[in-house]
Amino acid sequence: MPLLKYEGDQTVGTCAKTIFKDVTFSFFAYDINKKVVTLRHDCRDTAHARPLMRASWLLLNRSIVKRNMTKEDKDILLRLLQQHKELGISEQIDYQKFYLYSIITHSTAIEGSTVTEVEAQLLFDEGITSSKRTMIEQQMNLDLKAAYDYGMQWIKQHEDITIDWLVLLASKVMARTGSEYHAASGDFSAAKGELRKLNVTAGLGGKSYMSYLKVPARLAAFCEELNRRRKAIDAKDVAAVYELSFWAHFELVTIHPWADGNGRTCRLLMNLLQMEFDVLPTKVLKEDKAEYIQALIDTREHEDISIIIDCMTRLHCQHLKADIDHYIESTSEKMVDKQDMQKKMVDKWSIKPSLAEKLVDILEFVVDKGEFTTEQIVSHFGFNATTAKRYLRQLTEFGYLEPHGGNKNRTYSKKE
Repeated sequence: MPLLKYEGDQTVGTCAKTIFKDVTFSFFAYDINKKVVTLRHDCRDTAHARPLMRASWLLLNRSIVKRNMTKEDKDILLRLLQQHKELGISEQIDYQKFYLYSIITHSTAIEGSTVTEVEAQLLFDEGITSSKRTMIEQQMNLDLKAAYDYGMQWIKQHEDITIDWLVLLASKVMARTGSEYHAASGDFSAAKGELRKLNVTAGLGGKSYMSYLKVPARLAAFCEELNRRRKAIDAKDVAAVYELSFWAHFELVTIHPWADGNGRTCRLLMNLLQMEFDVLPTKVLKEDKAEYIQALIDTREHEDISIIIDCMTRLHCQHLKADIDHYIESTSEKMVDKQDMQKKMVDKWSIKPSLAEKLVDILEFVVDKGEFTTEQIVSHFGFNATTAKRYLRQLTEFGYLEPHGGNKNRTYSKKE
């Protein structure tokens, strides 16, 4: 077992202390062979102190033990973030909005939603539902969008995170899709964000999460430690902010306070902590699901927080690099040469220069959009729907665009 270092570089054998529920616990002794810890406490009622002692030791053993991202990962992360900032990628019109929509769409996709980013945008901005997706899938996305909207406003107040607030946050995540549960230990509602009153397995072949009886004490201990870390952190230490958010994500998902919605709520909390200290939020893409889930499992089994920190840092760096590469490519010489393309359209298709100019403007707008809709063209250029459809039809006939789907849910993409 590696040497454990407590805050202040105190090693095992010296005193580490935490206060939980007004009871002070001090590290007293640790048998490295039997892995038995002895804690001193100032509570007169030993029976009352026992569950609090357990929660307190878990904090000392898991939370106060320091595991930082590797120097190599830190250097790569900071370099990519600096390049991202220097390029002004986040300053593009609607970048923040579409980045958030991407976070939401992928977070729900990890939980089984098949709603695409284009469909999510139509749903969020226009209220247009897709006939290809179930209502539950679309409600999952609407609920998570509402939870992000609420959380982003709240976190900037820098108030303490409490069990009641986490319950409220979870209720927003599960507002329209949460179920009512009737367990032997009592009824509870996922839609109201209420803590589970039954035990939950970690999946086929996996260990069960902690007993529901332990959840309130562990959740209270988590909130206390999280708030302490939030107050102590140097907001200018970008790597430390990411480490804090990754740690909080892992701790909360390990406690698994709810019967449903844990993953979405934990990723939401991670992003909100990042937003609180003004760093670019981390995406977990649906394509990352297997690696991400395995890292959570390995971190639990090996009790090594560095596993999930390394995984999340690596994924964030991958996504940053992809964002940077895409931006550089889209703004390079591969961008539409407007005048040359306008001339070619006029010569080849015998159209008016004024029409060619509008068509090229559309092509320039969609060059980095992937799939897009008529509504996006209407919104950006101010055309009416009939005019926008006519322009898109002409670009399709000229071979510049490829249509997808039927008339009701039609999308387009630029041909390579």
